[in-house]
Amino acid sequence: MSGRAEVPDDDFVRAVRPLVDAVGGELLDPARAAADDVVLRWEGRAAVAVRLPRLGESLDRILESLARGHGRPLADLDRRTKQEVVRTLEARGAFSVRHGVETVASALGVSRFTIYNYLNREKSPEGE
Repeated sequence: MSGRAEVPDDDFVRAVRPLVDAVGGELLDPARAAADDVVLRWEGRAAVAVRLPRLGESLDRILESLARGHGRPLADLDRRTKQEVVRTLEARGAFSVRHGVETVASALGVSRFTIYNYLNREKSPEGE
């Protein structure tokens, strides 16, 4: 995180850092905050600013996190596990991002058609 050197190392910043890291954000000194950054206030002062990633970057980060969680590339997962990954991604809004289906299909090593089948299967009355 490029802004870490200028960010105070206090209890509040240490508490929010795991969340900011998980979403792929960057902690900044509040004085460096741009208009679209989020300035977090604590005990009446601007404690730290958070620069959030663009949506496309967030999807890549989510995919990387899921691969780490499974201990291998997503393309190496079995069909059922890939379906679970698609459910997780749908719940997290991955398919509302432009080219989300294509990005996920590539990461899973399947076609867009397969992703749509997984999504439609979830919406069917029986779920299978």
